[in-house]
Amino acid sequence: MIVLDQSSPAPVRGLLDRLVEGQPVSISEIDTFETESTGDEDNTDIVALVENGDILARSTLDELLESILLINSDLYRTGAIDLGDVVLPDVLRGLDEVPFRLRGYPKSNKEKLLLIIISRVIERIAAETGDGTLRASFQRLSRIQDEKSTYDVYDTLSNTGVEVHIYGVDDLDSSETPPVLVHTGTSYPYKRSWFVVFNPPAGTDTADYAALVALEDEPNVWDAFWTFRPELVSQIENYIAENV
Repeated sequence: MIVLDQSSPAPVRGLLDRLVEGQPVSISEIDTFETESTGDEDNTDIVALVENGDILARSTLDELLESILLINSDLYRTGAIDLGDVVLPDVLRGLDEVPFRLRGYPKSNKEKLLLIIISRVIERIAAETGDGTLRASFQRLSRIQDEKSTYDVYDTLSNTGVEVHIYGVDDLDSSETPPVLVHTGTSYPYKRSWFVVFNPPAGTDTADYAALVALEDEPNVWDAFWTFRPELVSQIENYIAENV
């Protein structure tokens, strides 16, 4: 459950409602959060993730507005948002391993954006770590050339110590591809999956493990989840390495 205080403007509540519409997450309101629960003296305009009465994570409304609610996905495709500036608010990070079913445009203007942001956050973690293994699928590999920001991100990653693998249907010009390891195919995992998985080197801070996995089971509709649990991230990465 996501809880927000009743002072939140109605349009903001509407944006949040649309973001989690149809998901296994409910939204409710309270007058204000307990100061001792949040640790904030000024605790209005706070959004909290609550399970069984316990606050698992919290973010300010401004953080949600600036990261997703007022953002257009084109800003990520064109590179208007620098990789280092991409953040995932704690409330959304706290929804890890919750199954989501997300629609792309025109059915929804916001739902698929969540997957784009999580993908970028994982790529940022990999770039900042500078080592380990990143595996990412694109369905059509030409997207890495068509989307300026995607090309720039993977060009940046290729110049770090990260071992980068990309997966998808082979429709690209190899002369215009960043120097990464390319895996091509036409089976279901290549055509219908969207994953970004970063497995850092052994002994790395456990906060650096991250994975997004989504399957397109009908056109532009995705069943997805993300995780930051090291054991699960490693299992996903190993499965992709051995089976895709």
